[in-house]
Amino acid sequence: MAKLHVDVVSAEESIFSGEAKFVALPGEAGELGILPGHTPLISRIRPGTLKIVMDDGSEEHIFVAGGILEVQPGKVTVLSDTAIRAHDLDEAKALEARKHAEEALRNTKDKADIAVVEAELAMLAAQAAAARRLSNVRKH
Repeated sequence: MAKLHVDVVSAEESIFSGEAKFVALPGEAGELGILPGHTPLISRIRPGTLKIVMDDGSEEHIFVAGGILEVQPGKVTVLSDTAIRAHDLDEAKALEARKHAEEALRNTKDKADIAVVEAELAMLAAQAAAARRLSNVRKH
């Protein structure tokens, strides 16, 4: 069976490097599913959950805070400023950080600062949602 080599890299470290049979992630224009033999592609990705399906059917879930996807024959590379393995996600921490960001938004007047905080809020909301969704998956 054909396989994909998958690399997921954050600004700090390599999060995942290995073989898979399928990858799904939130593309800029919607969900992307990548199988071996996929047409070469470069795309921005939105904050959300990256799903990597191994040959044995097991799955690895990684939260990505946006980034870039590159698909080449037999290879998928995901570059993200922030990437967190599902088991390291903490919904409570994300919600607490979101509260602090909302407070910062209320206290800032500079348009550039507002844009930065709004982007951070969107990422934290996606992270909290991913943590909640993935904790439900682990329970079932």
